[in-house]
Amino acid sequence: MVRLPGRPVTRPPRSFGYPRAPHSPPAADRGAGGSRPGVLRSAVTGRSVAGQVFVLQVVIVLLLVVSAVVAQVLQVRHDSDTEASNRSLAVAETFANAPGTVAALRSADPTAVLQPRAEAARKATGVDFIVVMNTDGIRYTHPKADRIGKKFVGTIAPAVAGGTVTEHITGTIGPLVQVVVPVKDSDGQVVGLVAAGITTAHVGGAADQQLPLLLAAAAAALALATAGTALVSRRLLRQTHGLGPYEMTRMYEHHDAVLHAVREGVLIVGGDGRLLLANDEAHRLLDLPADAERRHVLELGLDDETAGLLASGRVATDEVHLVKDRLLAINQRPTDLRGGPPGSVTTLRDSTELRALSGRAEVARERLNMLYEAGVGIGTSLDVTRTAQELAELAVPRFADFATVDLFDAVLGGEEPRPGTALRRTACAGIRKEAPLYPLGERIRFVTTSPQARALTTGQSVVVPRLRDEPGWRAQDLERTDQVLAFGIHSLITVPLRAGSLVLGVANFWRAEKPQPFDAEELTLAEELVARAAVSIDNARRYTREHSMAVTLQRSLLPRTLPEQGALDLAYRYLPAQSGVGGDWFDVLPLSGARVALVVGDVVGHGLHAAATMGRLRTAVHNFSSLDLPPDELLSLLDELVGRLDQDDETPVTGASVVTGATCLYAIYDPVSRLCTMARAGHPPPALVRPDGGVEFLDVPAGPPLGLGGLPFETAELELPEDSRLVLYTDGLVEDRERDIDEGLGLLRDALLRAPGASPEDTCRTVLDRLPARPSDDVALIVARTRVLGDDRVAQWQVPSDPAAVSEVRASVTRRLADWGLDELAFTTELILSELVTNAIRYGRGPIGVRLLRDRTLICEVSDRSTTSPHLRYAASTDEGGRGLFLVAQLAGRWGTRYTPHGKVIWAEQPLP
Repeated sequence: MVRLPGRPVTRPPRSFGYPRAPHSPPAADRGAGGSRPGVLRSAVTGRSVAGQVFVLQVVIVLLLVVSAVVAQVLQVRHDSDTEASNRSLAVAETFANAPGTVAALRSADPTAVLQPRAEAARKATGVDFIVVMNTDGIRYTHPKADRIGKKFVGTIAPAVAGGTVTEHITGTIGPLVQVVVPVKDSDGQVVGLVAAGITTAHVGGAADQQLPLLLAAAAAALALATAGTALVSRRLLRQTHGLGPYEMTRMYEHHDAVLHAVREGVLIVGGDGRLLLANDEAHRLLDLPADAERRHVLELGLDDETAGLLASGRVATDEVHLVKDRLLAINQRPTDLRGGPPGSVTTLRDSTELRALSGRAEVARERLNMLYEAGVGIGTSLDVTRTAQELAELAVPRFADFATVDLFDAVLGGEEPRPGTALRRTACAGIRKEAPLYPLGERIRFVTTSPQARALTTGQSVVVPRLRDEPGWRAQDLERTDQVLAFGIHSLITVPLRAGSLVLGVANFWRAEKPQPFDAEELTLAEELVARAAVSIDNARRYTREHSMAVTLQRSLLPRTLPEQGALDLAYRYLPAQSGVGGDWFDVLPLSGARVALVVGDVVGHGLHAAATMGRLRTAVHNFSSLDLPPDELLSLLDELVGRLDQDDETPVTGASVVTGATCLYAIYDPVSRLCTMARAGHPPPALVRPDGGVEFLDVPAGPPLGLGGLPFETAELELPEDSRLVLYTDGLVEDRERDIDEGLGLLRDALLRAPGASPEDTCRTVLDRLPARPSDDVALIVARTRVLGDDRVAQWQVPSDPAAVSEVRASVTRRLADWGLDELAFTTELILSELVTNAIRYGRGPIGVRLLRDRTLICEVSDRSTTSPHLRYAASTDEGGRGLFLVAQLAGRWGTRYTPHGKVIWAEQPLP
């Protein structure tokens, strides 16, 4: 590493972003964890500092390994010679001093005695030879018998003199070590010599066997050392980015030049809190002493807050610190985030000149934030009053201390404003509640000199910097304006609420706490806020008007009261949706024969079109019910009608049908037979509460929704016990966005089970108590408790197809009317029955039946098997007949024909006296 003059050597932080050397491997060649496949190759080239270090370390390790091997070889040789000398000496002295050696030398044939002993000793000790000789050097023993008796090769003079001779010679068996020792008798005289020798190859064999292991260990050590060197070189290569010595020197020179040339202070603080580096700008901004580096940051004379930040090493982003007379923006990051050394790097930026600009920018930012919040916070509902209140609450306290909104009464009702009329205080907000301004809900008529009146007349905003000096405003109400001034309110902005060409009212912004009056910039902001609110208020006004129209239309189309009838005890409820009007509807239709039809329907969607469609369907059901059709036939006709309405209402652009999706349930209850016949078109099934309190959903075949066409409707017929409660409803009661229909049906069942034996009115109340006050969809509910027309109020006869039988029927009817106390109706009833029975006998087919019902009216019915319906007509003066039905129509309150599966029934009703 190159030391720069006058600067301590420090490792540059990672954040400075040093350039990579041209020959360094690209980032794509780097493996996981920053490794590079070409590190060894780059290092071996020797061009970089890492490469030179790698080559030098490998050479040093290689020399150390070779030296170790040579030293080991020399040591093995020395140890082999020493071992050979010691072993030869020990063997020779042992044999020389062995018992019988001296006697053998003095015997007549020393060889015969000593040769076997010498060979045995040689083999036992592992030496190469043991030679026994006389003092002249003539051998007595030798491993090779042909050499016995010959002169010993070697130095024997010292041994003859009583000493020991050790020699290293090269004999016929190779390099060896031989030792010659004297054999002395008991007097100490040398009587012979013993020589023992061993070759170094025999002694050094074990060491030679260890040499391959030594070399292998040396190779392993070399490999490990090389690998460690490679790792060190790779780390160095990554740290130096593959730069050579010259390049590193140049880089650090450039780095030092740039570091001290930038107009931003840079500090590097170590993990121990000591300053490691500070550029010239940092010295200037912090007024650091010349010897600041290597000193602790708490000893540099900085203020406590700034010094504490530098010593803590915590992360800081654009923290503003007052250092003497400068405002410094300080950013600080730790240097050990990616494995670097502990410490932190800090940058300093002088923001003193931006102080004024930042204040104005903060004000502008706050105003933009207010406009953004106005865009998302004003107009969250289609309610005029709520929207005005949202404007007032947004302005306080961020823009004004008090804010009021005054609207024309017509705007609150959804109509267009009428200039010249009084306004009503619709919204009010303030930092305190006891302000002496006009209270909420009060009608106000502003005098022509007031700022509000000028704003309404000209359509332009008015700013009053000092209310105390504004006589036109004070003329509005001298007593109240004095109270306002005494309260501390001193400045006003009045902005008209304009939506296109309409002026809906005025918004007033009052200032009390802040002593500065409103200025032109604040007037612009107020106008922008009010402009956004005016659009929302106008939208809410239009919605209010359309909603009122739709509600009025819907209320006019729904039944106001239920018709009188005696078959069912009825109660009903209708709850509109949270927003808009829907297409849910219901109806109760009295039919002939004391029967009653119950209808519940639903048109998918909300708004005027749904309400209008509901009215059309209700009218159609009224008309179809007058034909006394079975439920399935009535739904088929209604389905056909909806299909035609769809074709008429299709738009030429989209071709979308706007009626399809209507559902309907039609049920007919007969109090005489207690039979209930019903059919449904895509509608939820009705519920039945039996007299014992049990609840069940009736299994009525589910037909398709109205308007689809092509599929028939099926009828279900069941007998209802007296005092049963039939519950008909729309899907808004059992289904919404938060639960499916199965869960809703379960809740409805639980509610009905909690009201056993209750009246229809109580049942409606119990069912609707679990609903929110304003459900998300319309809800229509009918609860009908069944009644029975007993046998004491029903009379019926079978009539033969004989004109003579008419008189008998008249007599029977007269007697029954007398029993019921209806003698006053006997004459008219006889005339009606005579005409109807005579027509049945003449034009119909038997059997013919007569039934008399006493309900709210007296009902006469004549049935036969013919399907031909009689027609009312005017008979000519010359006609002998044709006046019977005309007479019936004059005598009866109502009359008509209904068809049955077996024929027809002609009926006539008379009011009871």
